Amino acid sequence: MTEVVLSDELSEELRKIYENMESDYNEVAQSLTFSCDGCSDNCCDSYFLHHTYTEWAYLWRGFRKLDDSRQQELIQRSKQYIVACEEAESKGERPQVMCPLLDDGRCSLYTHRLMVCRTHGVPAAMRRPDGKVLHFPGCFRCQAIVKKNFPDDSQAPQVERTPLLQRLVGVEREFIGEKLHLYPRVKLTIAQMLVNGPPSIPTAHCSRPGKQNNV
Repeated sequence: MTEVVLSDELSEELRKIYENMESDYNEVAQSLTFSCDGCSDNCCDSYFLHHTYTEWAYLWRGFRKLDDSRQQELIQRSKQYIVACEEAESKGERPQVMCPLLDDGRCSLYTHRLMVCRTHGVPAAMRRPDGKVLHFPGCFRCQAIVKKNFPDDSQAPQVERTPLLQRLVGVEREFIGEKLHLYPRVKLTIAQMLVNGPPSIPTAHCSRPGKQNNV
């Protein structure tokens, strides 16, 4: 297996995508007069799965900036998180475990947090490649605001995620290459991304030790 490392150029493109996501989020939040301030809940215990090698590599880009002792602490927390999630799932329950990156209410890798962490909260919509539109109502606090101010949920402003997700798919294809469809699909929690190590793909046959390219 060969680690795939995110280039500075692709990292910057991903940062811009995130920046646009946050701008769209803030616009909808302001129109709804919605804020996380003073909320009694913490969305960081939500069970989120992430699906791209790009974001996996971006997370590790931030993780490697931490000192060794801090990295080991977060890895240990991540292992405990995985066990707790497995226990919940074995009981047929959806896991609700605090993210291992959270410290005193703040994310240890805030500037490198992933897409779902940045977009959860306000209503959103996404059109799948098959044309089906998925709707996300937002967190319980935002849903209460929508029900109070709109006769129908569909009338509330929402973030249209499709264009930015399409840009993310473009970065993923450029990052992994034309054989993306041949590699295992990513479906991991942040904890699994850290415990599993940085993303890697099978080493090309011609690049393995003892192998030579045929000319």
